[in-house]
Amino acid sequence: MTPSPDGLEVLVIDDERPALDELTFLLGRDPRVGRVHSCDSATEALRLLQELDVDVIFLDIQMPSLTGLELAQVLTRFKAPPPIVFVTAHEAHAVEAFDLHAVDYVLKPVREERLAEAVRRVVAHSAQPAAEPDEQIPVERAGVIRFINRSDIRYVEAQGDYARLHTADDSHLIRAPLSTLEAEWDGFVRIHRSLLVALAHVDEVHSEQGRCSVSVGGVRLQVSRRHTRELKDLLLRSRERR
Repeated sequence: MTPSPDGLEVLVIDDERPALDELTFLLGRDPRVGRVHSCDSATEALRLLQELDVDVIFLDIQMPSLTGLELAQVLTRFKAPPPIVFVTAHEAHAVEAFDLHAVDYVLKPVREERLAEAVRRVVAHSAQPAAEPDEQIPVERAGVIRFINRSDIRYVEAQGDYARLHTADDSHLIRAPLSTLEAEWDGFVRIHRSLLVALAHVDEVHSEQGRCSVSVGGVRLQVSRRHTRELKDLLLRSRERR
């Protein structure tokens, strides 16, 4: 979501009136913030979100009835859920908050400079480009062509002039050399002269008696010695970016 040129449209939710008023006041002083809406319950927030298109929600966690974490889970079902900054007096819920892809986690009592950093993170998050749509790969079986998502492919196995695409519950042959798929498909890496794996689907890396293998969706795949170092480096970098 791209913020309005007039500044961020913000919704603040806290069941404690002094905290709600203080947060609303401090956010209103930030030049990057346009309008600040506020309410004191998750139920009222859901009603407001039917009418408002907000850029970010500043959300308390400990609230009666529906908690902030429960509300955040509901918001993940929205077609375009707004970013969330949790504002709480408790550190204990930080892991749960970031599992819900919170942009930031601010502890009470809120300091103005810390709140300014949270707003900076929201602006940076909003400026990130939208994810590219998943590529559709045409596959044929019994004379019928259908399409599978490239992101569903766990690994690819060379079979002569063909490549076999393995998904969670099926496999498909396409006429393409492994070298072409390796060059064109980001996120796939060669682990053997006849195997490519999707880095996102690698669950475990095993090293036994100097030999390396990976688990991909419960399937153990052998990694050749020449590709072991490159694979480990790529996996490390991919995890650091998450």
